[in-house]
Amino acid sequence: MQINADLHQRVVIDSHSVAWQPSPLPGVERRPLERMAAESGRATSIVRYAAGSSFKAHEHPLGEEIFVLQGTFADEHGVYPAGTWLKNPPGSRHAPSSPDGCLLFVKLCHMTDADTNSECIDTLQGQWLPGQVEGLSVLPLDSVGSTHTSLVRWAPGTHFAPHRHMGGEEILVLEGVFQDELGVYPAGTWIRSPHGSAHKPFSETGCLIYVKVGHL
Repeated sequence: MQINADLHQRVVIDSHSVAWQPSPLPGVERRPLERMAAESGRATSIVRYAAGSSFKAHEHPLGEEIFVLQGTFADEHGVYPAGTWLKNPPGSRHAPSSPDGCLLFVKLCHMTDADTNSECIDTLQGQWLPGQVEGLSVLPLDSVGSTHTSLVRWAPGTHFAPHRHMGGEEILVLEGVFQDELGVYPAGTWIRSPHGSAHKPFSETGCLIYVKVGHL
């Protein structure tokens, strides 16, 4: 089953309004945001692990990206509390679990074979850099070719100039309220804007967003 599979279309979803769907293993549920096939191919989801649940060992042919939103995620390589960002490159393998339960933002099968680095970043301890305008702070997470991933913090009242995204843009609002001339997006909103799209973003109240650009 395909969900929001046309990457030329702008998509805005309140992830809290998406019904939980079971995964192949008990205790692991998903809120699908985009999916190219039923259980394979490119997918973006909010994933919930019940306490004590686990997934059997599996490989990610085109990689996996995880941001731990709540709780504690784990696999044989480590234990990852809320605020951890993980990148498992194409061909990587693991057996994930969650002893106490967790909530994750997960992207699958969106990398190329040239993306070979594993990453594990504790964003709560990361080094924030000044953004392009006053009131913006940026925590870079990853940069491969034209694809760049970061967390961006907007101070209240911050406005950014109109701009266009060559290669598209994907946003998950983590805290606060993000805005542009097209709408108002509270925490939990997922936005996918296609190649060549343009907007004039701002935040009156302040917000924290996950941003990936150049991958669409």
